[in-house]
Amino acid sequence: MTDDTPSPRTREVFTLVVEVGRKTGDGLPDKATGAALMCYAAGIDEAEAVRETVAVLKQADLAPLDVSGHGTRAEREAEGEEIDPEEIALMDRALDENSVIVAQMTAFYD
Repeated sequence: MTDDTPSPRTREVFTLVVEVGRKTGDGLPDKATGAALMCYAAGIDEAEAVRETVAVLKQADLAPLDVSGHGTRAEREAEGEEIDPEEIALMDRALDENSVIVAQMTAFYD
């Protein structure tokens, strides 16, 4: 007898940069015109990670405008990028908790 159940796909953590615009109650600084958020998001693929990140940010009353993917840890390291231990710890946390971690926010001003 063979087991025909598909094997579960491995979750990975993707590095995403999300640009957000202004929205009432968004918590951004008063004079900011928007912000960029660096996020680590767990997902089976990048599309799932993006969907989950956008959903979480909308629940937090932010207004996502654009998402750019920067790959998984393995992809980034394969490109020669050095990833510091703090960043690795946040990636591990996102994977362990199957969550979205907002690691950094940079506000935009005119």
